[in-house]
Amino acid sequence: MLAIHALLNWLKQQEDHADDDRGASLVEYALLLALLAVVCIAALTALGGTTSGSYSEITSLLDG
Repeated sequence: MLAIHALLNWLKQQEDHADDDRGASLVEYALLLALLAVVCIAALTALGGTTSGSYSEITSLLDG
């Protein structure tokens, strides 16, 4: 219950600062972070098989 009250108090404070530009900047940064995460996941998915194959080949060469 304490967490809910803290959240409600925080939301009330945010309403008082609704015309502040910091919220817009925060949303923009969150969107950029989400886009970066999607790009990283896509790159790992695309390169995962190649990287795994390379590591397997190196391991087999080292094992002799």
